[in-house]
Amino acid sequence: MSKKIEVGILMGSDSDADVMGEAAKVLKEYGVACEMVVASAHRSPKRTMLYATSAEKRGIKILICGAGHAAHLAGVVAAHTTLPVIGVPIDSSSLKGLDSILSTVQMPGGIPVATMAIGKSGAKNAGIFAVEILALGNVTLRKKLNANREDMETQVAEKDKKLKEKYS
Repeated sequence: MSKKIEVGILMGSDSDADVMGEAAKVLKEYGVACEMVVASAHRSPKRTMLYATSAEKRGIKILICGAGHAAHLAGVVAAHTTLPVIGVPIDSSSLKGLDSILSTVQMPGGIPVATMAIGKSGAKNAGIFAVEILALGNVTLRKKLNANREDMETQVAEKDKKLKEKYS
């Protein structure tokens, strides 16, 4: 039996899959089921609206949207649902993602989009942020998040120790 999908990952183009795959990878590491969908705010507006309006009925709890250029995907999705929407700006234009982050972060009051950093690190953080939201009602996820933070702390201390050994 497959696990119920809790997070929908949308991208404006299949060329965004390499970046948005980082969010899916994080979710998989935490045992959170997700699906990835290509749905453009501009080229497939009906498909995007139908996905956003049906997500909650299908059990999805959080939507992560990655788009480049004008990057209206997260805002359009947020306009059609009250589920949390996390935006990931993609560096796919001559403006190196600056256009994308501004389009994603500049939402009018009343239609929020949590906006992450540009590119793969933003997608990774979107996955982690989705897990943090789900962990509000899931002790197992909360424990995994805490263990991950402890592991990061240990890794930093180990790297510091090696650096001191090398240069002292």
